Amino acid sequence: MSANDAASGVGFPSRAAHDIPAERTVVAAVIQWRDKIALFRRSGNLGHDSGLWHCITGFMEAGATPEQQTLEELFEETGLETKDLLGLLRGPDLVVADGLSNPWLIHTFTALTSRRRLKINWENDAYRWTAPHKAKRFANRVDWLDNVLDATGHVPGIAAAGPGIAR
Repeated sequence: MSANDAASGVGFPSRAAHDIPAERTVVAAVIQWRDKIALFRRSGNLGHDSGLWHCITGFMEAGATPEQQTLEELFEETGLETKDLLGLLRGPDLVVADGLSNPWLIHTFTALTSRRRLKINWENDAYRWTAPHKAKRFANRVDWLDNVLDATGHVPGIAAAGPGIAR
């Protein structure tokens, strides 16, 4: 398994998921309603990625499974409860490198919802529903969003055009 940083193209050697520290393990959920996905703009209240569009993310908490952490993040950031979900589909785990070539483990998910209206919290200041193939129109998005959309099958191949990820 090898991976490259989406921004710098710096590669790093294979690593087993258990070798990546807990503080660099996250969940990433793409919310899908009908044939659209939701993108969220990071709030200026956050210390990183402010103003950039992304999916729902969160650090793994001790003792939580990736599914449990994803459900928690969905509730905290969008108000979606389990009863609002038609399904929670697990995608592949990804390993990406940050700007310092540190590996990050990302557990990916698709949350299928019956609810169009979301209740965003302070972490985001806006959200938009868009057709998956139009996600590239959001020019100011986090570097790894394309990798997550590709991995979860929402926009196959968009990450393949540039440096990418390992699955």
